[in-house]
Parts: sequence; structure tokens; C-alpha cells
Amino acid sequence: MVFTVVAPLMSSQKKIQRVLFVCLGNICRSPAAEIILRKVVDDAGLLGSIKIDSAGTAGYHTGAPPDARMTAALTQKGYDVKGAARQIVQGDIKNFDLIVTMDESNLEQVRRLNVGKIYYDKIQSFVGFCRTHTDLRVPDPYYGGQRGFDHVINLLEDGCEGILEKLR
Repeated sequence: MVFTVVAPLMSSQKKIQRVLFVCLGNICRSPAAEIILRKVVDDAGLLGSIKIDSAGTAGYHTGAPPDARMTAALTQKGYDVKGAARQIVQGDIKNFDLIVTMDESNLEQVRRLNVGKIYYDKIQSFVGFCRTHTDLRVPDPYYGGQRGFDHVINLLEDGCEGILEKLR
């Protein structure tokens, strides 16, 4: 008898990595991070191997598109803006490989969803991925002016490049 070993089809394919960005309402910071990382990943030719999503810790904007001011700022920089707000759910903690929060409050709220603390290491602060910015958090531009939106985009571009480095 001759036995032939056949490798499973999936063994030659890289596992899809899943990244979730989280802010408060999922209309400014986290959807912008999702949009920016999607472009960074696409430019690197890796879009098929990385799933990117965003969510908010609060559900009061569920179904809403990204904030008009953030949309305008992103569009001006050449980003394709799409999406609808959603609230993070407990299943996201298990289903995503990296969960990136925008500030300390988001970090704490997401960690509360991590029942049993078994996924602690995958929940991280966005600013930890920044290579040039030294901000302690991604500030919420919602109540600020255009300058705040532009700063957040610059910060997110820096951190998304750092995230791509980690994912490679």
C-alpha cells in the first residue's frame, strides 16, 4: 500500500487577522481608524488577509454614518469613507485578534467585557502603536473644531502604520 500525505488546503494560506477599533460613539475616531488602516493595508497588498472593523462602547449612534466633519476631513485627504456605527458586544472580545481602544475610558469598558480576563493581551491602547506622536490618548474631536479632526487623523495615520508593522 502507498499512502500519500495531502496537506489541508488552508495550510498554505495565511490566517486572516481581525482588528477592531473602539471609541465612545463609533462615529469619529474608531471609524476613521478603520478607514485609515483599511487603506494602509490595501496599499501594502494585504487587504485580503486582514479584517478591519470598528465599534463604540455606547450604542446611541447605532446605524449612523461617520460624523460629517470627520468624513469631510478624511475625504479631503483622499480616504473613501463608508460605514455605520455599531456598539461593541461581548462576542467581539473573542472574535477579534487585536482590539484597539482610543482612550482610557474605552480601554476600561472593553476590558469589562473580557469576562475571565482570558483575552487581556489583545485589548490595547491605540497610542501604543504610534511611532512619532506622543499623545497619551486619541482625543475625541466631536466637540472641537476642524483642527481637532485633522490632529486625530494625523495621529491615526501614525498609529495605523505601527499596527501594520505588528500585523506583518
